[in-house]
Order: sequence, then C-alpha cells, then structure tokens
Amino acid sequence: MCGRYVSTRSPQDLTRLFDVTDWRPEEVLAPNWNVAPTGDVYAVLERSPRKGGDGASVLRELRPLRWGLVPSWAKDPKIGSRMINARVETVHEKPAYRRAFAQRRCLLPADGFYEWVQSRTEKAGKARKQPYYIRPADGQVMALAGLYEYWRNPEVEPEDDTAAWLMTCTVITTEATDAAGRVHPRMPLALTPDHYDAWLDPRHEDTGDLRALLSRPADGDLDVRPVSVAVNSVRNNGPHLLDEVTP
Repeated sequence: MCGRYVSTRSPQDLTRLFDVTDWRPEEVLAPNWNVAPTGDVYAVLERSPRKGGDGASVLRELRPLRWGLVPSWAKDPKIGSRMINARVETVHEKPAYRRAFAQRRCLLPADGFYEWVQSRTEKAGKARKQPYYIRPADGQVMALAGLYEYWRNPEVEPEDDTAAWLMTCTVITTEATDAAGRVHPRMPLALTPDHYDAWLDPRHEDTGDLRALLSRPADGDLDVRPVSVAVNSVRNNGPHLLDEVTP
C-alpha cells in the first residue's frame, strides 16, 4: 500500500514539469515531508473549460485535493480515510473506483514514499515496524497514478456553492518490484512522461487501453533507506525525516 509520501516541489516547478495550463496561486500547499491520508495533496488533472470552449479542448490543472477518495454515492465523507489506495488489479471494476477510472484520472506528484517493515527489537523481542524512505535514485519527481472524484454535500445550498463540493483522490498501487519489493509487497504505481497525456485525457475511456498504461511500474532504480520512526507520527514534519538511520 501507500500510506505516506513526500511532496516538496513548488507549484511553479510542477506546472513546468507537467505542462500545466491552469493553476490558482491562492491554492498553494506548503512543502510536506510527511503527507498523510485525509490531508490536501497536489494533483495534476484535465477537465473541460468551466465556461465556453469548443467541447473538444481540455485544461490541464494543478490543484489541491483531499487524499482519500469519497465516491459520489457515499453518505458520509469519512469513508475516504479507508480509500487512500486502489489496487491496479481491480480498480477498473470496483464500484467505488470504476467511474473515476473511466473518466477522472490524475497524477499525484511525489518526491518518494514511505513503507514499513516488521522487525524485532533487541530487548525483550518486542515487535516494531521500521520505516523506509523509497525514491527514484536519480532524484526525479514521481508521477503517482491516481483517481479523483466529486462528492456533493447535501447540507450545503445552493449547488453551485464551492463549499457544497469535495474533491478527493486515491493512489493506485501495484506489486512491488526491484528494491521496493524487499521492503513491502506493494508500492504506488508511477507513470512515465510518455504516458501522461493518455492517462490524463478525460476523453480516453477505453478500459483496456488505460489498463495497458498501468501494466508495470515506471522503469528506473530506486533508492531505499531506513529512516527515523519519527515519521510514524503525522505531527512530525521536515527534511530531517529523510535522514538515513541505522535500523
């Protein structure tokens, strides 16, 4: 699974890296070395223009979404805390994800992600989990494959009030390979730049073609390092969380 990750790139960097055409300066998120579920995260997505347009063009946006997908039919948005990940093997057919997979796909920029390994301490044989930070060895940004969804709050009127709508997202995961597989059996799925356009295009609804884009993780070596258990608490944040420690 993917339960924590790191996102420190500036919106200016992200708009350049992902060819974003629509970004709102008032929606800036602070650098985050301990991104946790239900928090706001940057997402790159494509939508038709809000007003006007020829119906064929789309805008590529960078905007903050809440991590933890809330299906449109959900009665309570709290369900999102349990839907931070979607398995690539079944994402196209699960009721909570299949509509978003067909029409609302996004990329979630990340510097890297954390996973935990069960271990035992030397004293009293007590079990504990050792966190590891996993990132591309070349330091490039990871474009995690994701989905996004709209949820309408029935208690807010009128319908066009921005407070009436909640936009949420989830990270698609796959079987772990390479160095990440030694830490955890699953990992977030990252797309290569040549697949960005096809993945983001909301007019591309062929399930078979879309699944082919997610057939394997993006190529490239991964750097894996043990880090402090301080990352276990969402209250801790800062670049020191990435310092390598002795497990």
